[in-house]
Amino acid sequence: MTKAEIINQISEQTGVAKKDVATTVEAFMETIRTSLAENKENVYLRGFGTFGVKHRAKKTARNISKNTTLVIDARDIPSFKPAKNFLEKMKDSKTYKGVMKFFDKLKEGVKKFEEYAY
Repeated sequence: MTKAEIINQISEQTGVAKKDVATTVEAFMETIRTSLAENKENVYLRGFGTFGVKHRAKKTARNISKNTTLVIDARDIPSFKPAKNFLEKMKDSKTYKGVMKFFDKLKEGVKKFEEYAY
């Protein structure tokens, strides 16, 4: 779902003009961006989740094709942790159940392969 689709849906559900909804959505997103990027503080939305900042430490990586090492500087990245009731709602969805069936079949296939290989 895109931002435009979200704006359309909110406008239809509330009867508020799309222009006003778009302004509100933009202000909401800017508030979250400012809170995370500039203030380094989390945004807690009860029943939805938490937008936060995670720190990634400095690390060494390898460029295999050139056989060199690279130093990746420490940095902060945005993160999102959904609320428990949000996760429960997702578990009830058809998509979640479909994904879980896929992983169950994948596990069965791995077991069969292991039995065959050994």
